[in-house]
Amino acid sequence: MNFARTAIAGALLALNTTAHAAEQYPSKVIRMIVPLAPGGTGDTLARTVGDEMSKTLGTNIVVDNRPGAGGLIGTQTVAGAAPDGYTLINVSPSHVITPALYSGKTYDPIKDFEAVIHIANTYQIIVAHPSMPAKNLKELIDLAKKTPGKLSYGSAGTGSATHLNMELFKSMAGVDITHIPYKGSTFARMDTVGGQVQLAMDGLLPVLPLIKEGKLRPLGLTSSKRSPIAPDIPTIGETVPGYATDTWYGILAPAKTPKAIITTLHGAALKAMNTPATAARLKQLGTDPVGGTSEQFAKLIASEAKLWAKVVQVSGAKVN
Repeated sequence: MNFARTAIAGALLALNTTAHAAEQYPSKVIRMIVPLAPGGTGDTLARTVGDEMSKTLGTNIVVDNRPGAGGLIGTQTVAGAAPDGYTLINVSPSHVITPALYSGKTYDPIKDFEAVIHIANTYQIIVAHPSMPAKNLKELIDLAKKTPGKLSYGSAGTGSATHLNMELFKSMAGVDITHIPYKGSTFARMDTVGGQVQLAMDGLLPVLPLIKEGKLRPLGLTSSKRSPIAPDIPTIGETVPGYATDTWYGILAPAKTPKAIITTLHGAALKAMNTPATAARLKQLGTDPVGGTSEQFAKLIASEAKLWAKVVQVSGAKVN
């Protein structure tokens, strides 16, 4: 009986301590891990929104870049962190792709995290070297069907979003185009401009200047809608019905982070996204701000995890 009383008292003390910590939150610097190299879209979004969130929260949010292994290194760090709101992560589709891609134990993209907010969507695009006879996506599909395996495309690497977005297109369009993985989109882009590969899947923002200069030809955006910064470029779904993959970015916390802390973080992020300076910066980056509730972002992640697990399986991509 005394043991039972002690256990109950201990549980109540733990609950009171957690509640008190949530009430006092935040009382120190918050670390936001970005499992990507500095300078990319995900990194810039984290810094832009994080800086503005700091003003509302009354404490600094420090971005900590932990690139490597498709985001595995940085993401595992957050999965194992204390659920106290002082370690966050800015994620993209690689968050759900990596666990399906690696053969060993990684992390559970749903059970190991709490959704905070869906920040924004960005755009990826299929581009071609100007010498390609295909002038649009329908002509590309026709050409690929006539010459299976003869065309090639570059991606940011095996298992990257650019790789799997293209593999999904190939599967839905019924075409065989050879994948050439590079160590980053920059190298794939350079070789497509140079004609070493005929096609590439890349981000819209970095290729837009090359499109305007006539060095690359746009064929189709992966997104569910056209981009406001390039409204003349059609989506892949306009030619291949049902195709739509938005490249999303958002913030997560470790699993079991108190709901009160998640609510505080969500409110600060939403307020940050709606300030004129941040909204202007997000537009400048070519993104579509989203926001929404934490629950909506959690549902998106669960849906995306199922989608990309299937695409990884069909593509046969694996990393040991």
